[in-house]
Amino acid sequence: MDYHMLKPESLMMSYGYKPELSEGSIKCPIFQTSTFVFKTAREGKSFFELAYGLREKEENESPGLIYSRLNNPDLEILENRLTLWDKAEDCAVFESGMSAISTVLLKFLKPGDLLLYSNPVYGGTSHFIKDILTGFGIDVLPFSAKDSQEMILDRLEQSGKAQNLAMVYIETPANPTNSLIDIRMCRDIADSYSNSDRRVLLSVDNTYMGPIWQHPLAHGADLVLYSATKYIGGHSDVIAGACLGSRELIGQVKEMRTFLGNMAGPWTGWLLMRSLETLKVRMTTQNRNAERVAAFLVNHPKVKRIHFLGNLDDPRQQEIYNRQCHSSGAMVSFDIKGGETEAFAFLDNLKLIKLAVSLGGTESLAEHPATMTHAGVPPEERESHGISEKLLRLSIGVENSEDLIWDIGQALEKVKTSPDARKTANLILSEA
Repeated sequence: MDYHMLKPESLMMSYGYKPELSEGSIKCPIFQTSTFVFKTAREGKSFFELAYGLREKEENESPGLIYSRLNNPDLEILENRLTLWDKAEDCAVFESGMSAISTVLLKFLKPGDLLLYSNPVYGGTSHFIKDILTGFGIDVLPFSAKDSQEMILDRLEQSGKAQNLAMVYIETPANPTNSLIDIRMCRDIADSYSNSDRRVLLSVDNTYMGPIWQHPLAHGADLVLYSATKYIGGHSDVIAGACLGSRELIGQVKEMRTFLGNMAGPWTGWLLMRSLETLKVRMTTQNRNAERVAAFLVNHPKVKRIHFLGNLDDPRQQEIYNRQCHSSGAMVSFDIKGGETEAFAFLDNLKLIKLAVSLGGTESLAEHPATMTHAGVPPEERESHGISEKLLRLSIGVENSEDLIWDIGQALEKVKTSPDARKTANLILSEA
């Protein structure tokens, strides 16, 4: 079969798996084993030579199975399938999204290096960058979606550490504001500080868009990172992470993973393979539902502002979206009129949508970023990026869109507003 003729959604059922090696089982079994038996001592020697880089792989030679900390059939098949969406050469799967992020940062940064990163990022990533990396003597410098390339370059030069730039790390769209970062611009910045001795790497956390709605490698990224817990897993029943890129870079990432010991187990690999079969179907439904929810919220009298890629009002953000994204996604954030009291009232009155963190699952979720996922970010920093007390984040699932809109509408109705706000709301409703 010529796999190059088929689309990824067709290959998710079988790519990388040979039923004849598993008693004809149509699905890959769970290889619940810690170690693998060698046929001969010479085979064992050969496998270890490859695993430890003692020799180059021969043509048509595949690494042999040794020990599940190094490789396991469930993980290897999963990694092969994950490369298809992003057209990556290789993939490494981890036990969590944070383990993928931390492994990449620890592998490619050393004391004295400078990390340029976009802000805001997921709260756990923010903590690791600002509180863990800096403890190892790594300098960090943030920038925001509002900054132009010239502003970022000027900030780099003013830092006095531009010559030490080793990596640009971005999260786009940003969690939880949906702010877009221009991947190509970041590639240009990284290239301007690269030289013959060292390439400045560009790493992109693509969790918010999943493997279908945005492909960072096509826009110049070196590494793509996912919390595979989210859309890739998609059922809120597994924690995992993934990193994709060239064989050379992922080989280094896998080496670091081996010694940190944070690879995913066979059960995780099996669950993610199951989920990949419905990934496009789920994400397509989630996007359609999100567009309908956003259309309902955009003119609601108790909503001050909506943050959704299908409703951008900034020309620069729209230009990035048109060039970089294949969909408006399924994450909808909005500012409710009021503050924490009104936001909590909305959350506490939801019936169908669940009050929980995480995203990308089949069920719709709602949370309050300022006091939940981004609680560890300093208040002044949260406010500067629009993560205020009034901001709410919705992860839209696969339920019937009319039911989701009903639930959001009835919860908003129960939010008490000030007299002035009620007067404005009544005026809008009467005009409608």
